[in-house]
Amino acid sequence: MTESLLFCNSIEYGIRKCFGTDISVEGRTPVGGGDINRAYALRLSNGETVFMKANTAVNKDFFKAEAGGLNAIASTGAIKTPKLYFRGVDEDEGVSFLVMEYISGVSKNAAFWTNFGRNLAAMHMADTKAFASSGRYGFAHDNFIGATEQINIPKDSWIEFFRSCRLEPQFIMAERYFDYDDRVKIRRLLDKLHGLLSEPERPSLLHGDLWAGNYIVGNDGEAWLIDPAAYVGHAEADLAMTELFGGFPQEFYRAYSDVKPISSDYKDRKDLYNLYHLLNHLNLFGTTYLGAVMSTVRHYA
Repeated sequence: MTESLLFCNSIEYGIRKCFGTDISVEGRTPVGGGDINRAYALRLSNGETVFMKANTAVNKDFFKAEAGGLNAIASTGAIKTPKLYFRGVDEDEGVSFLVMEYISGVSKNAAFWTNFGRNLAAMHMADTKAFASSGRYGFAHDNFIGATEQINIPKDSWIEFFRSCRLEPQFIMAERYFDYDDRVKIRRLLDKLHGLLSEPERPSLLHGDLWAGNYIVGNDGEAWLIDPAAYVGHAEADLAMTELFGGFPQEFYRAYSDVKPISSDYKDRKDLYNLYHLLNHLNLFGTTYLGAVMSTVRHYA
């Protein structure tokens, strides 16, 4: 999978390339909601508005990874994402940026959750051969889960991928939080993964960080995906993430299962998948998440 998104050395150049040589930015309004990047609505001289995310120049890989994930999701044709216009780095200003379609925000339509479930299931059933350079699971490049680098080295086994590219790197980063007994339980858990998880019938393209903050209501009243940590894995990992912070309405899961049936024993694995996200929160935000991490480790170990 190669990147085709326009790369620019200034925002003004990108606007002219995408919207016309006589178009310029007339105003910039901050948009809240993000923790990692600054966000703005840019008002253009032709009356249109676009959305821009910005960070320091040294963090330009955030936007390369985000664009790669959004392009992968959009390529399935199953569920919508904002249109991407360009990304780039302005070395003079010391900033990196990603400019995309501005979503004005409308109310959910009547079939919002049903269509969301069906569309996510369709994405999980899409062909994945283009997304990993070799192997069945992984991605063409590493990306990020929040502010943490996410390793996507392709593997032929889902369970091996989840162990070596998901759990083990997070446990290593969190080493200082664990005592000897904790480490014994962690090693026991990692050694037992083949008995706790199963290989999927087919690999699926995952959003990778699918909680309520990472979908928006599009201009059509449907669910659109944003801020992916995309990779090819087991579809259950995406479903598990939707349940970590409260879950989606039941009509979402019913509609999903109508298209891609959810295994009756998925519930036995979902907390193990979410251990990855709890570990990431532990590494990002500290000891608040240690109890939940070790409770999950003890349960499965």
